[in-house]
Amino acid sequence: MSNEQHPFPHVEDHAEDGNVDLEKQEGPDGRVRSPGGTPQQTHKKKEGADGAADGQGEKRELKEFECYDKLGYNFSWWKKWGIISVIFLVQTSMNWNASFYASGITLYAKHFHISEQAARVGQMAFLIAYAFGSELWAPFSEEFGRWPIMQLSLFFVNIWQLPCALAPNFGTIIICRTLGGLSSAGGSVTLGMVADMWEPEHQQWAVAYVVLSSVAGSVIAPIVGGFVATFLDWHWNFWIQLILGGFAQIVHFWVPETRCSILVTREARRRRKAGEMVWGGDEIKGKRLSFRFLSLVWARPFIMFIREPIVLWLSLLSGFSDALIFTFLQSYTLVYKQWKFSTIDIGLAFIP
Repeated sequence: MSNEQHPFPHVEDHAEDGNVDLEKQEGPDGRVRSPGGTPQQTHKKKEGADGAADGQGEKRELKEFECYDKLGYNFSWWKKWGIISVIFLVQTSMNWNASFYASGITLYAKHFHISEQAARVGQMAFLIAYAFGSELWAPFSEEFGRWPIMQLSLFFVNIWQLPCALAPNFGTIIICRTLGGLSSAGGSVTLGMVADMWEPEHQQWAVAYVVLSSVAGSVIAPIVGGFVATFLDWHWNFWIQLILGGFAQIVHFWVPETRCSILVTREARRRRKAGEMVWGGDEIKGKRLSFRFLSLVWARPFIMFIREPIVLWLSLLSGFSDALIFTFLQSYTLVYKQWKFSTIDIGLAFIP
């Protein structure tokens, strides 16, 4: 244009350097116009008093690096190892349940008039269910926190000990042992707590400590089990499991939450009370306890099992090692009975 006034003076000033869109420009009234066209409502975001963008409903998410000092990574050395020591006890109690049962095989067979081979079905049922129980609880601990999931798991594990101890027939023991295995959260949650408190490059000692608890529970149980099977009734096999499990749950009750997403949400709520309008990722995403949501959460590890080769192979390795360990534990009785070892002697053979 030569002598005519341009309807958008700021366009004419900057058109030559290519920094302005000639198709749509924002006019002085705050509306988006096309030259010669009809004004349109602007898409500019205006922040409201609540920190959200008007019209869009967007909220500012609080990131982990913004509250790093509130996360488990920043716990003191004593606090981290205190928590992990409690987890050591919890993991020991769960693996104790898996192997302590075997000490009473002869007693179950005699009381319920079944063969010793049939009595071992209770051991098998627990171990198979335990494998699925770990995958059942772990994904929910990432959504709802480690503490409530572990407390719920321990509660159900302890509950199922009662009908086992009072079982009128062996079928009751098999059913309740299966449910007890499904209720066991196991290493899938306890190792998750290691990841909550240590960065990947510093996790090795904590991981080794938690893994040691799995071995400890499986080995200590038959040592004690030999004395229990010799001097006490078969009911005490389950009563002692309940006593240890109850003690572990009481101690775990005082353990703080470590899951990062939960701690971020708590910090976001605290900051909102102080006037800073931020939200945790879980708050923005929202959680609805629908069947579809629960199904997707539970299916997550199985989807990873199929799609992620490293998850598949490490799971197969873990399963093989567990099968090897418990087959080895069961073989002690068969081997040492050849040399007339008593039940106590067989249990003490686990010490070396």
